[in-house]
Amino acid sequence: MAVYYTEQDLLAHAEGRTASSAADALSKLEKSAIGGFDVFLSHSVRDARFILGLRNWLRKQGLSVYVDWIEDPQLDRTQVSSATAARLREQMHVSRTMIYATSRAARESRWMPWELGYFDGLRSAGRISILPIESSAKYDKFVGQEYLGLYKVIEKVEVSRYGTTEPYAVLPSGLRGEPIRSFARSEGRYEDLERR
Repeated sequence: MAVYYTEQDLLAHAEGRTASSAADALSKLEKSAIGGFDVFLSHSVRDARFILGLRNWLRKQGLSVYVDWIEDPQLDRTQVSSATAARLREQMHVSRTMIYATSRAARESRWMPWELGYFDGLRSAGRISILPIESSAKYDKFVGQEYLGLYKVIEKVEVSRYGTTEPYAVLPSGLRGEPIRSFARSEGRYEDLERR
């Protein structure tokens, strides 16, 4: 059975900050990501409080993360414009991987499907992973829009050799995956997964 990260898991990493209060301080730190980002985080701005927690959690994993409203607050994601599209393309070109944070709010996003399609054409599908933001952690299998089934899904995986639960980007078959840091750094260090 797959175990996903929940809204509460992500909020726990937001460290009590609101998205607006943390944006300036975090942006200064992220600007040190010379040569680009490990992760381009595609998401709905309506999920900002969860995304802030997700970003903090990924940064604790040692990863650099692009979040548009932190790095490029001048962008207006409420309107589709050529200037915003050009800036997002630039940032995708300097990002190794994409994490597509899907949620109820994401289904209404104007930008997310476009970002996914552009990044898929830019990089191989193996460099994209879906992170379902759910209210409950356990599911038999993630079910989202049909096209999301083409990509890896980030799950909590029990790693018996360490006796811990770790984040893995799991292949659609569910039988193999790679640790989140390996995925985000494009290392391709896959492991067979023991499923219960």
